[in-house]
Amino acid sequence: MTNLYRKSHLLGTKVKNIRKINKLTLEDLSERCSQDDPKKAPSVSYLSMIENGKRLPSSDVLEQIARVFQKEPTWFLDENLDMGIPEQHQSNQHKSSTLPLEPKLLYSRDLLQGAIPELLKQTGISGKQFAHLLIRSYQEQNQNRFPDLEKAADEIGNKLFPVKIKDIKNLYKKHGLTIKWFKQNKVTTSAPQIENKMLLRSFFESPSEVYVNEHLKDDPQRLKYDLATHLGHKILHQGDGLRSPISSGSNAFNSQHQHGRDVNSYDVLSAWHDFESSFFASALLCPKKPFHSYLIKKKHQILSAKELELSHALMMRRVTAVSNYPYWHYFEAYQPGYLTAVYRANGIPLPWGNMAMVSDPCPNWAVFRILNESHVDNPQTQISVLKNENETYLYCCYSIRLRDLAGNLKLYSLGIDLIPAIKNQGIDATQLLSDLVEECQQGGGEAEVHSETKEVIEKISHILRIEWLKDSLSFPARIICPRSSNCQRENKCAPSRTQYKFNEIDELKENILMLKKADLI
Repeated sequence: MTNLYRKSHLLGTKVKNIRKINKLTLEDLSERCSQDDPKKAPSVSYLSMIENGKRLPSSDVLEQIARVFQKEPTWFLDENLDMGIPEQHQSNQHKSSTLPLEPKLLYSRDLLQGAIPELLKQTGISGKQFAHLLIRSYQEQNQNRFPDLEKAADEIGNKLFPVKIKDIKNLYKKHGLTIKWFKQNKVTTSAPQIENKMLLRSFFESPSEVYVNEHLKDDPQRLKYDLATHLGHKILHQGDGLRSPISSGSNAFNSQHQHGRDVNSYDVLSAWHDFESSFFASALLCPKKPFHSYLIKKKHQILSAKELELSHALMMRRVTAVSNYPYWHYFEAYQPGYLTAVYRANGIPLPWGNMAMVSDPCPNWAVFRILNESHVDNPQTQISVLKNENETYLYCCYSIRLRDLAGNLKLYSLGIDLIPAIKNQGIDATQLLSDLVEECQQGGGEAEVHSETKEVIEKISHILRIEWLKDSLSFPARIICPRSSNCQRENKCAPSRTQYKFNEIDELKENILMLKKADLI
């Protein structure tokens, strides 16, 4: 009897440890087993009893659990509690790059409040650019987890999934919002190097009017997002109007390099409202629990967004907020390399400055390579070995190039840091990475993923339920660098250099409001 109790206790401890290392809840594990075989899958309560040593799982249940974590059933039955994972690698806390703030007296609140506006004036950085940098750091520090915003969206939407346009319109009536439709065609922006168009999609006019471009009537994916975002502004900020218009072909964080322009609190506050309203919209359209279950069921296939009437961009961004695995990054960019959004909970070294055109991009980044290729019809995946001075990283990304509502080509890229997942399986990532780098260097900067590494990535693909990880193995891995001026390839590469900007959006908004006053819309 004693031996049986000890056996069940040790097995349960192993199940609990590997579940927690892979950031799965008991509900997650039960659901994963159900997807494997719903008739034999253990319930949450039964899994809890297994982990607490009160039950020994049947051979069928043990095999299910083993398949989820890509282990042999015998691995759970031995009495070795060493998971093979160094303790320092079990933390999911991202260590951001920081400078020591010494001497501390120069970093007092009063001095910074006086110095930061002057610094922004001298560098030509706009208030919203600076605010976006702060917000991005805040997102990354919190790994895109904002339970208060999730709760607000759940209370308003009752966790309905999927959400239809009629559902949002009903919420508009309930909260006293009215929709005003306007006509505005695409306009050419100030982009001399490349033809670009800009379209004003929608904006909020305090206290309760939402102006929407008629172009969105034929685009339910974007219409739902815009309506949900403005609803979020009404719910969270009482519709005070301190938020930016939503547009395609432009964004609210562009730097106009207006030296001497005053930076005021309005810039920072409206940028913060933009962020909260956008996050609320994502949480309303993709409630955390049902959307997470949907992602697991669909194996994170981004193209499934179409059946939900969601944009690929929203689905990618939402993955970073609901996934149990925290090491994600996300980019949006226009041709030829203008950044419009970034998120990097995994600390990936950026090839960009602060929301600006890239001056010396590495052309082997998927985001630049795919963005500017002449023909890209389908989503692409890429295994990337990022070399940054003495550090080496292993990433995989899923990138898709689409036209925005104004007709411009735009690149959306969702990526994942593979090293923590590899270490979570007790595998020596250092040696694996070293071998891959050597093979890539011998191949002129890229190489086919060899069988041992391929087997490891396939295993991680199964554990995390991310099908496109496995798809990426059909293509060669590439060495990439944060900047081409510091290329780490033995055969150096150099990018093209172009730059452009937009500046028409505020004028378009004012024109539409003038038409309203003249009773023309």
